[in-house]
Amino acid sequence: MIYNTRYTCARQINFDVTPDKKVTNVRFVGGCPGNTQAVAKLVEGRDIDEVISILKGIQCRMGTSCADQFSKALEKYKADNNL
Repeated sequence: MIYNTRYTCARQINFDVTPDKKVTNVRFVGGCPGNTQAVAKLVEGRDIDEVISILKGIQCRMGTSCADQFSKALEKYKADNNL
């Protein structure tokens, strides 16, 4: 999925979800490389609901963060795919 972020340095988040609801192939476009690469590695292979629970609500500025935006992307993925 490709998700366009709001109010963060990263402009976009690309990711896949396996049939057993594991998050894979996470790639942030833009943003702070150290932070976004760390988030991508830490969530690789984890259950989608676990990742949402961990990242949702983390703030940087403007009331959100790259991690929080990723949780929103995963929630949208779930809604779009009736999960």
